Amino acid sequence: MTILLLRRLERIVEKIAKGAEIELQVDKLAFGGKGISRVDGFVVFLDRAVPGQRVKARITRKKRNYAEARVIETLSQPPAYRPPVCEHFGVCGGCFWQDISYEEQLFWKKAHIAECLEHIGGAGPVEIEPVIASPEVFQYRNKMEFTFSDRRWLLAEELERDFDHQSLFGLGLHVRGLFDKVLNINTCHLQSLDASAILREVRQWAAQSGLPAYRARTHEGFWRFLVIREAKNTGQLLVHLITSGTKGTEGAVDLLVEHLRAKFPQITTLIHSISDKSSQVAVGDSSRVAFGPGYIEETLGELRFRISAHSFFQTNTRAALKLYETIDRLAAFDGSEKVWDLYCGTGSIGLYIASRVKSVIGIELVAEAVRDARENCLINNIGNCSFLGGDLKDVIGKASLAGRPDVVIVDPPRAGMHPKVVKSLLETLPERIIAVSCNPASLARDAAILLDAYHMRGVRPVDLFPHTPHLECVVRFDKKQ
Repeated sequence: MTILLLRRLERIVEKIAKGAEIELQVDKLAFGGKGISRVDGFVVFLDRAVPGQRVKARITRKKRNYAEARVIETLSQPPAYRPPVCEHFGVCGGCFWQDISYEEQLFWKKAHIAECLEHIGGAGPVEIEPVIASPEVFQYRNKMEFTFSDRRWLLAEELERDFDHQSLFGLGLHVRGLFDKVLNINTCHLQSLDASAILREVRQWAAQSGLPAYRARTHEGFWRFLVIREAKNTGQLLVHLITSGTKGTEGAVDLLVEHLRAKFPQITTLIHSISDKSSQVAVGDSSRVAFGPGYIEETLGELRFRISAHSFFQTNTRAALKLYETIDRLAAFDGSEKVWDLYCGTGSIGLYIASRVKSVIGIELVAEAVRDARENCLINNIGNCSFLGGDLKDVIGKASLAGRPDVVIVDPPRAGMHPKVVKSLLETLPERIIAVSCNPASLARDAAILLDAYHMRGVRPVDLFPHTPHLECVVRFDKKQ
C-alpha cells in the first residue's frame, strides 16, 4: 500500500512540476476569489477561473500541499460564464469576477461566509440568510482612488513599440498583485461615465504638465493620487488631488483646477492635499479647498449626509441603504436602547437608527469624519447622538462614562477589530452586538472570541461589491444568560 501511495505521489509531482502544462477542471472558488482544481486529490489554485471551466493551465508555483497555476487556454465554458464588458479585464486588479454571472457570484460569497464562520470562527454549521443583491452591478461605486505612475504597466502589444517619457506617464488602477505597477484606465465600469471622463482628462493634462508622477520605489515625483467621489442621489461630485509638496510647483494644481472647472461644470468641489509620506495611501497631511464647499452631500432614505474628502462613507450608496435596513431589522430596537456605534465614520449608521433608540454614541479615528458626523446631526435635526474622536482602543473608556450600552454596532476596517476593542466589549457585555464586516475572515476571527460570551443569532450578507469577492455581512450576537 505504501509503495502504491509513493508511486501515486511521484505521478502527481511529475504532472504538476513548475512550468508543466496540464488540463484542469475548475471545481469551485476559494475564499479570496481563486479557482480550485484537483489532480488526484492534490489542490491547484487557478487565477481568474470560472467554476465549471475546463482549462489548459501552466503551473507557476509548487508547494508541498498545493500548487498555483495560470490559465493559458479555455477549453470549455460553463453556463455561469459571462463575457467581461471591460477592456481592462484580466490585467486590472479590480473586478476580476466580471466573467462570472452575478447569481453565481452571490452563491460563492454566501458559501465563503459559511466556511469562514464555521472553520475560522468555530461556530459550527451556521444558518445564513440569502445574500441581498446590490441594486446595481455596474456604475455603483461612489468613490474611486487612482494612482499616478511614471512607469505605467505596458500591455504585450505595446512592448513592441518605442515610447517617449510622456507616453509612460500613468494614472489608473494597480495591476493585480503588484503595488508599484499602474495600468492606465480609460473607462472603469464601476464608476459613472462622468468620473471616467474626469480621470482621462486629469491624466492627459498632468502628463503634459512637465511634472513627474510619483515613483513608489524611490519616493520621488509630484503627482500622487486622484480620488473621485460622487453623491449618487444628489448628483454632487468631489475631486481630490493629492500631490507631494515639491517646491516650485504651487501653480501647477491651480492651472489644472481651472481647466477641470471649465470642462466639467458638474464638479461641485475640488480639494488639493499634500502628502510627503512614503506610504502609498491616498490621504493628505494638509489640505485646501480649491473651490466649492469642500464636501458633498448625499441622501440615504430621509437623511442627508455631509461627506468630506477623507471621510468614510459606504462606497455603494444604494446597497448601503439595504445594509442599514438589515442592521435595523437584526437589532430589533424597541426604543429604549443606549447604542454605541464603533468605527462610525460620518455617523451614517448611528444617525439612521437614531429615531428608533434612546441614544447613540459614535467613535471614530478620523477627525474630519467626526466633524462631518456632528454636522450631520445638525443637518438632520437629530439630538440624541454624540460623537467622540480618537483611536477606538483608547477612547472607548470615555464612552463608558455615559453608562453601559444595551447594543453595540461595530463596523471595523478589513483587518477587523483591534484586540483591545474586543476585550473592552467582553468587559462591557452589552445585551446585543451587531457586527458589520467587509471581510469574512476577520469577522470569523472576532466571532471566535465573542462566542465565549455570546450566541450568534442571525447572519445576513449584503453585496456592496459586485464583480469582486468582497461582501458586507451583518451578524447579531446575543449575550449568553
